[in-house]
Amino acid sequence: MASDEKLRKVIPEHMVPPVTSEIVERDGVRYLQSNEAMFTFYKRTKGEFSRYFLGLRDELKIWGVRCPKCRLVRVPPFELMCPDCDFAEMDWVAMPDVGVMNSTPPVTYFAHSLFQSWVPFGRGRVVLQGAETALPIHVYTTKGVLTPFVFKKGMPVKVVFRTERVGKPTDIFAVPLHELPPAQQKKSPLLESELDLSAPAPPPVAAPTDAFRGAYREAAQRLRDLAVAVERSPRARHNLAGWKRRIHVRTAGGDFELRIDDGRLTVAEGAPKGPADLVMVTDDPRLLFDWMTFKEALTNAIIAGKLWISVNREFTTVFKLDRLPRSTARDAARGAS
Repeated sequence: MASDEKLRKVIPEHMVPPVTSEIVERDGVRYLQSNEAMFTFYKRTKGEFSRYFLGLRDELKIWGVRCPKCRLVRVPPFELMCPDCDFAEMDWVAMPDVGVMNSTPPVTYFAHSLFQSWVPFGRGRVVLQGAETALPIHVYTTKGVLTPFVFKKGMPVKVVFRTERVGKPTDIFAVPLHELPPAQQKKSPLLESELDLSAPAPPPVAAPTDAFRGAYREAAQRLRDLAVAVERSPRARHNLAGWKRRIHVRTAGGDFELRIDDGRLTVAEGAPKGPADLVMVTDDPRLLFDWMTFKEALTNAIIAGKLWISVNREFTTVFKLDRLPRSTARDAARGAS
């Protein structure tokens, strides 16, 4: 349950714009725009299903309901009277926190604002041990970024409780059971804070070759050119405004350090001298060249398994990087005209 000191707002503070107006120029025409608001606050009760949500928030338990006649177990408890047994009243029963994927889950990379900080996540359905129905649940991996290749139908999973819980379905998520050490596989309940999600082991890179080294040199020059273009591009600086990240890019041709510093991008050859917020790994440096020449976005490379990143929630940083080539090109074309 969230502590009073860390009580979150329904609308996060960073999403509330200031009362101001500004001039925006498009295609040589100046337009005045101002920040406005339209919102509705409301309260929603969980009603007769409150025990299920209180179980998630306060008890660290997953409750299901079982019919005393047919013994069928439903999780989550979407009804309290069994429709197959003349609406017999069902009994509450605590469920195990392990199960299997009912199907291969789709992965969400582009979410609306409420889930933007959680992407990418899978939208799965898990059949817990002893249940006949599937539990809708977000799924993640402990091994870096989530891709469509992680989960498959029938895969055993472990349900994990978030450290901060408010009594919503998102208070829990599932990870592949085989990714956990034996002690965590058996521990119940297992908390998000007990998982090491910040520093997964990076995949090895291929052996360096002359082709990879040549591609590295070409990518290095392109990255330096991009950094200069960002400095000259209002759009690109806006893409990176308010964002600070140190990124370690590992390739078979060599390493890079990319540093985002509130609207600016700097590039250095070699590994960062300090800890990185995000590690990217790819064998072929040409992937970076393709990104900067509009052949393939970094986002697509991650989804296709060509690029690995260390922190799932740093996908927001990837989105910002993906905007840079187009933003700089648009401003350069406008300047040339």
